[in-house]
Amino acid sequence: MILPYNIMSEIFGEYGLELTEKHYADFDLYASLLVEWNEKINLTAITDPKGITIKHFLDSVLIFKYTEINIDSRFIDVGTGAGFPGIPMKIYKNDLECTLLDSLNKRVSFLQDVSEKLNLPMNCVHSRAEDGGKSPLLRGSFDVAVARAVAALPVLCEYCMPYVKIGGKFIAMKGPNENYKDACTAYKTLGGEIEDVKEYFLPSGDKRQIIIIVKIKDTPHKYPRNSAQIAKKHL
Repeated sequence: MILPYNIMSEIFGEYGLELTEKHYADFDLYASLLVEWNEKINLTAITDPKGITIKHFLDSVLIFKYTEINIDSRFIDVGTGAGFPGIPMKIYKNDLECTLLDSLNKRVSFLQDVSEKLNLPMNCVHSRAEDGGKSPLLRGSFDVAVARAVAALPVLCEYCMPYVKIGGKFIAMKGPNENYKDACTAYKTLGGEIEDVKEYFLPSGDKRQIIIIVKIKDTPHKYPRNSAQIAKKHL
């Protein structure tokens, strides 16, 4: 379901990422489960071996090339969908404590199946992002929040920043057209400041960027607002 080990290892190596046989076996099983479940529920439009390898797996773990995430860090993938970038991150660095949050119960069932089949301990949470951000069990609890969602950055900031503890990071994985300056009011209001913006290209030629926001103070209690308020007026 993915490219052969020698090819995938070479691709990862071009970005300075080592791919072990254990990594490869887990990625291969994950891809098989992804394709299998995709016949029952809509998880991804990308199901070919090259697309899964590069646009899902490589793109997800490139987060480790462009920003430092400490050993044993606790991270949450907000709006994870089919598990990107969270599951590839957990496969690649098993010492990280991973929480996957999604609003659709069927997708959460898929995530739990992956966790069990790969023997990969992950906390799979069924919740809307704005509800989870107000939960005492989740709010301000994570060293890192990540999102590879399609929502505009000001919206993602409001969804994700409440989960991050002071000193932690929100890492947004975005396409080439997003301008972090458009989210300046949002991340400052929510207690963050820009640490860095990294731009890169996938082997396919697709341009990506990683926007890193560090949490310097608590997010005000009124955030996140409910989805209707967020949709009506972005920060």
